[in-house]
Amino acid sequence: MQRKQDLIESLTGIKSSKKSYYTELKKTMAQMQKKNAELAIINDMMKSFDLDMSIDAMLKNLLEKLKPIFRLSRLSFTMLEDSQLVLKNVYPTSSFFRPVGCEIHDENSLYWQVIKEKRIICRTPENKHMGSYLEEKAFEQLQIKSNCVIPLISRRSVIGVLCLGSKENITFHEADLAFFQHLADQFAVCIENSRLYHAVVKSKKEWEDTFHGVQDLLIVVDKNGVIQRFNAAVSKLLQLPDQQINGRTIQSVFSLSDDENQELLRQSHLKESSVSKQIRLKNDRIFAVSISPVYHEETQDTIGSILNMKDVTERVHMESQLMQSAKLAAIGEMAAGVAHELNSPLTAILGNSQLLMRKLDKQDQPYRMVEAIYNCGERSKKIIRNLLTFSRQDDLRFETCSVNLAVEQVISLTGYQIERQNIQLNKQLNHDIPFVEGNMQQIEQIVINLLMNAKDELEACTHSNKNITIKTSVQERGGSSWVMLSVSDNGRGIPVEKQDDIFYPFYTTKEAMKGTGLGLSVSLGIAKSHGGILEICNREEQGSCFCFMIPSHTKKENGEDVHG
Repeated sequence: MQRKQDLIESLTGIKSSKKSYYTELKKTMAQMQKKNAELAIINDMMKSFDLDMSIDAMLKNLLEKLKPIFRLSRLSFTMLEDSQLVLKNVYPTSSFFRPVGCEIHDENSLYWQVIKEKRIICRTPENKHMGSYLEEKAFEQLQIKSNCVIPLISRRSVIGVLCLGSKENITFHEADLAFFQHLADQFAVCIENSRLYHAVVKSKKEWEDTFHGVQDLLIVVDKNGVIQRFNAAVSKLLQLPDQQINGRTIQSVFSLSDDENQELLRQSHLKESSVSKQIRLKNDRIFAVSISPVYHEETQDTIGSILNMKDVTERVHMESQLMQSAKLAAIGEMAAGVAHELNSPLTAILGNSQLLMRKLDKQDQPYRMVEAIYNCGERSKKIIRNLLTFSRQDDLRFETCSVNLAVEQVISLTGYQIERQNIQLNKQLNHDIPFVEGNMQQIEQIVINLLMNAKDELEACTHSNKNITIKTSVQERGGSSWVMLSVSDNGRGIPVEKQDDIFYPFYTTKEAMKGTGLGLSVSLGIAKSHGGILEICNREEQGSCFCFMIPSHTKKENGEDVHG
């Protein structure tokens, strides 16, 4: 107020003259213009500040505003990082003395003195003591004659230093220093806001990368089951763009029914804990779903749920296979015991049959009856050998054998059973096919299983024209020659949705007491052990057709060599 009164008296008092009046007025106007310009600089800096703005742009903008008032030619910005003072940027970029990122050491440093004392220090030609600072060499080389080094203070802590430099001799007044400190404080706020913003952005990106990097399906829904957020695994599974998933309900995206979905959410909300359930989606993938409620931060009311869906398809199948393996192991042990128990009476039957056959005339009826007993004993012996092989108590011997011969021997044993059911058996054997390398008894086992399955299927059919066709041929696949055996019937066929299940152990479509569900599973195992293939050809509504393929040997059954 006193300064204002003195100014009024100097302008209007008795001692004033016309000359002093205009001089003081001009001086006052200049000071007001400078003040307005300074305020405009601070206002413009705050208005133009953008969180995404680079330090280069901020320093350039600041220097261009200060130039007309203070004749500055250089700005530098250093920042404290983990107790180290690091040069962050310089403008103009042509005025670098040290590279960005270099550390400014504490000893004899003007910048460090400003930080420690938390006050502005000005360097001018009149300050003779300045030559002892380590920054002096840089100033001299850059021809900087005057400097104003200002601490950047945020939340009462120094975060860095702003250095204003000029190539002219400048005297900085108290009002100038007050403005520079105010400007530096605003600049420090901008820097801190930028740092916090980028820290939040980095943290958000890391969280999102983690969220999307999780292999399990993570879905955030509201109380009505409407999807609010989800990770990349959901889009990958559904093969849909994000906009076609977000905002939809769980039941419309997955195979959860509306009632089931609401019940899961309701249980989760009532129990205030995770609710787990295993579901099967439309693509036959099995997921273990865990649903946890989400609460409002203040009211603690339930506002939604988080679904964690883990694909357990392979694990469920593995558990199922382990259970079936345990069953097969038990069957194998039982089969081995039964086989050993039957060997003793069979030995007596075969031995006594041979003795009787030696005493009887081959033309007599009793001889043929005893011979039939002997043949049945031999067949039983082969079955026992197969049981021992199945239980892995008998060695599996491979030799050159004929698929046609295996078919003929099986038909001689099973043909009568098939014909008794009024089923016509059509035999289409190609006698020009090559031999194969395998076990004759096990190949016969595949033929028996396929024929018996076809017979059982036709027994359940009501139409009169029932027939089974067994066929052998040569097929080329993958540049190799294969012998193929196919068994087809004109029964009801196997639905497409069941064709992947029929080779699983103990799976059967037959009625109770009609089958064990082991035939196709064992046959598939035999085919694989021979390096072969057992598959079903899709003939739904036209009957079933099973194909067994095994690599051919080097010779044909007629004795000719097979080349290539």
